Amino acid sequence: MEKFIQLTLTGLTNGAVLSLVALGFVLIYKASDVINFAQGDFLMVGAYITYAFVVQFGLPWTLGVLLTMIVAVLLGIVVERFILRPMIGEPIISVIMVTIGLSSLLRSIVNTIWGTTGRAFPSFLPRTPLDIAGAIISADRLIALGLVVVLLVIFMIFFRYSKEGIAMRATADDQQAALSMGISVKRVFAIAWSISAVVAALAGVIVANIIELNAAALSGFGLRVFPVVILGGLDSIPGAIVGGIIIGLLEVYTAGYTAPELGLASVIPFIVLIFILMVKPYGLFGEIRIERV
Repeated sequence: MEKFIQLTLTGLTNGAVLSLVALGFVLIYKASDVINFAQGDFLMVGAYITYAFVVQFGLPWTLGVLLTMIVAVLLGIVVERFILRPMIGEPIISVIMVTIGLSSLLRSIVNTIWGTTGRAFPSFLPRTPLDIAGAIISADRLIALGLVVVLLVIFMIFFRYSKEGIAMRATADDQQAALSMGISVKRVFAIAWSISAVVAALAGVIVANIIELNAAALSGFGLRVFPVVILGGLDSIPGAIVGGIIIGLLEVYTAGYTAPELGLASVIPFIVLIFILMVKPYGLFGEIRIERV
């Protein structure tokens, strides 16, 4: 029983961070129909920029994270304005290839500046081990879980009640109708990419605090988001949350109850991805779109 509780707590914290990264992925898809294969690299860039501000420039944590968020907003605006906006009207495969190229570009920039060797990420959250019903879990994981829950609630309120959030939802539902109502679709796209970059940067700081500062590991964390968004639904914010929790729990349960040499924990999310595409291709909460030709 203690092992089950231990795995459940670990799975919930992992799943919460996956949900946060998936949220940024869903935002871009809902607003612009673009599948962003560079989402994991946004996460990586956010962690390295925070490292530069805090460790290399010696700024306080609060100021370093705040400046990272500002840089993330600018990164999102630049990517949308100069890379994605010229691709409007182009075939979807071209847009996908552009995001893959953007992923390689961001990784190359990070490797050029900071190298490929992993670095210790200075902990800004306490790592005191806590005993919960016999399971031992570090305090930083529980704090990270709380931070992610707060952020997800803030974003849900933003989309439901703020003017910009309602405009983004209208644009996602029907771009032509949104234009006819005076909504600037280009501005909505820029906001969507900026929020997505900020969300990814925050997730990068949280993940780097739990593991370490490693470009390959942080970028690879983004790949684990694809099974999450396919399971929950590409255009569903609640689906991103539920999908993240399910994938996070499946990974740790598989790692805990199967032989390590089988390596099933690393492939179970993609087995789920294939299964859900076969039986429910729009995910658990995704909008079903029927196109007749």
